[in-house]
Amino acid sequence: MPSAENHRPATRIGYGFDSHEFRPGIPLQIGGVALPHERGLGGHSDGDVLLHAITDALLGAVAAPDIGALFPPSEPKWKGADSAVFLREGLKRVRAAGYAVANLDSTLILAAPKIGLHAAAIRQRVAQLLDVPVDCVGLKAKTPEGLNLENTAVAHVVVLLEKRKDPKRTAKNNR
Repeated sequence: MPSAENHRPATRIGYGFDSHEFRPGIPLQIGGVALPHERGLGGHSDGDVLLHAITDALLGAVAAPDIGALFPPSEPKWKGADSAVFLREGLKRVRAAGYAVANLDSTLILAAPKIGLHAAAIRQRVAQLLDVPVDCVGLKAKTPEGLNLENTAVAHVVVLLEKRKDPKRTAKNNR
């Protein structure tokens, strides 16, 4: 009988969603980039709504537990944690399952700050974290017109994974 490994799909998709409320006295982090703004996003970690959604998309694509199960907000060690830690764990699980990130597309929904001026830096940082070319990272920003979400940031992410051709990757790629 053929093994399950032989029947794994050549591609997999994952979807991630996250939202956080803006709060005063917190630095704003989106996509691993500090943005100038009078309020940041509340959350148990650094509140990076985009990295949280990316992490859940990666985990979902390989049917792994979600970010909350792996990094429970009830654990004090995750208080104020850099969300890149979560993303790296998601990527580690993707690679362990024999896949690599092909591309990612994301949409941020927030009233302020405007993302246009920061989009290139955010795309660059996300590409760096995922170890993909920057042209494999899509980022769009929308305002929440008429949705009563002026005090909230929302991120939607979809990720496409491809089965790795060489599962024995170099140490650089297995970070």
